[in-house]
Amino acid sequence: MTTKTYLPTPDTLEQKWYVVDAADQRLGRLATEIANIIRGKKKPTYTPHLDTGDFVIVVNAEKVQVTGKKSSQKLYRNHSGRPGGMKTENFAHLQNRIPERIIEQAVKGMLPKNALGRQLFKKLKVYAGPDHPHQAQQPEILTVNTIPTGDK
Repeated sequence: MTTKTYLPTPDTLEQKWYVVDAADQRLGRLATEIANIIRGKKKPTYTPHLDTGDFVIVVNAEKVQVTGKKSSQKLYRNHSGRPGGMKTENFAHLQNRIPERIIEQAVKGMLPKNALGRQLFKKLKVYAGPDHPHQAQQPEILTVNTIPTGDK
């Protein structure tokens, strides 16, 4: 008797859409949940080298929280590629300027650093406000179970 390893195919994969409300959520805990959904780790058909995950829409990105002094101490860096082209800004400044980038970078850092990770990252859609243009996909509302802490 020979048994074959099951591999999901594009015909057998069912990719859902989920909406996550980032209001008053902790950044790291939210990002790990999103990364697991995008990779498909919570599905029985999870395969490490294939894209078996779902799409995630994040709304209210400007209301994501961090604990402690991270809002003034956590730095985000980008480089223009030219000598002396490094620019840094802290969490609070970036949250006022481009709040979507905070969640995008947190989730991107938790995905594989290869072609599969770049493909998976395209399944993340982040919006600063409560509205999103993906109503046609009929996304399900996903509640992220986070452990509330005493400090804000």
